[in-house]
Amino acid sequence: MLARRMQPMAFQARRLYVELMFQVMGNALQAISEIDSTVREEAKSLPEGFLFEMMVMPNGAKLIIEHLGEGRFRYHRGQAPRPVDLSIKFKHIAHAFLVLSFQEKTSVAFANDRMLVDGDISYAIRMTRVLNRLEAFILPRLIAERAIKEYPKNLHLPEKVLNAARIYLKVATQFVETVVA
Repeated sequence: MLARRMQPMAFQARRLYVELMFQVMGNALQAISEIDSTVREEAKSLPEGFLFEMMVMPNGAKLIIEHLGEGRFRYHRGQAPRPVDLSIKFKHIAHAFLVLSFQEKTSVAFANDRMLVDGDISYAIRMTRVLNRLEAFILPRLIAERAIKEYPKNLHLPEKVLNAARIYLKVATQFVETVVA
């Protein structure tokens, strides 16, 4: 009986966690596109105005990123300004929670049919590489190795710590600006 009462609270906690992680990831993607030249190079091949969405089906939490050109991203809070070009959709909140709590790699979740990709698969691969690069910077190596397919061999501690600090500072600044506005 206690377990049945706890289920709605667990579902609500997962939903809130996924929403928070999408906000952090959105701000962090915007920040890393300003900081890291590798991410900018990867993103330059995306068309200007390209909209990327990651969401929980059917109408759950979502993350919307726009490519502004020159490899720079902008995080959109709320709704997309126009139809998205690429959408990665988690089939259930539990699946999103597994990936966003770093219990399951994105590639494993896709292989286990927990996600759908709606749009050009080559853009999905590019965005996955950008997300992997972001996770390699902002997560401790032990957790990042569980979260991404392959940890970058050329990412050394001084670069990681410096860039992570810069990303977290920009994310914190964006959160403060959002609260003040």
